[in-house]
Amino acid sequence: ITVEGRRDGDAFAGALQSPPTRSYAAEPELVLQSLSLFGYSQNQLDSRIPPSLADGGNKHLVIALSERASLSAMSYDLDVGRKLMNEAGLVTIILVYAAAEQVFHVRNPFASGGVYEDPATGSAAAALAGYLRDLEWPHGGRIEITQGEDMGMRSRLIADIPSERGSSIRVAGTARLME
Repeated sequence: ITVEGRRDGDAFAGALQSPPTRSYAAEPELVLQSLSLFGYSQNQLDSRIPPSLADGGNKHLVIALSERASLSAMSYDLDVGRKLMNEAGLVTIILVYAAAEQVFHVRNPFASGGVYEDPATGSAAAALAGYLRDLEWPHGGRIEITQGEDMGMRSRLIADIPSERGSSIRVAGTARLME
């Protein structure tokens, strides 16, 4: 993994180059437990992006929802989520809504780390981008991810996706100073 950072006046920008990515089928029981955690049902899923495990340096469960409102309504019990994620070896659960072929809205519950939600998750963005490549999703070599919007900390990440399956993903975005 490599990380870049720069400052231009009051603006900060950063990028990471992920380790090789991979995706693989999620156990049906893990998917059902995760849906239950958030109060979602199978009929709220986007069938174009089946639930899957994805790895871009850390293991994540990808759950794609068919409606933006379902993503906005995300709610869960932090302690129950921590137990589920730790038992499954997950860093986050990537809840995603595909607004267009290259535009995604994401929420990343990070209960495994004791955080209800992460407003910008580079490893999850890399994992999602690698999974979309594995699915042969029409990403055109790049996707834009909006994350943190529903928690009032909107972040925009850009993932550049090379064509070679399993290859590294570059994730870039701007940052804000937290005091």
